Amino acid sequence: MGKHEKLLARLKSRPKDFTFQELATLLSGFGYRLSNQGKSSGPAVRFVHDECAPISLHKPHPSNGLKRYIIEHVIERLDSERLI
Repeated sequence: MGKHEKLLARLKSRPKDFTFQELATLLSGFGYRLSNQGKSSGPAVRFVHDECAPISLHKPHPSNGLKRYIIEHVIERLDSERLI
């Protein structure tokens, strides 16, 4: 099992300590790339893909752990795009 598969399995288990960096690594494995909306975008980030709908979310702060609703949103989006 490679790193991408391990991260996907970890995401699906809905851990409380899944980090933004882990999410960025996982989504890049699906072909997404991080696209900030400029210097003043604040915590809003967008992961864009050439063929799939973008995934928009708020970057966590002050901690790096993602909230459960963000994890659910990402899983639903990846499922709707038939990537998982």
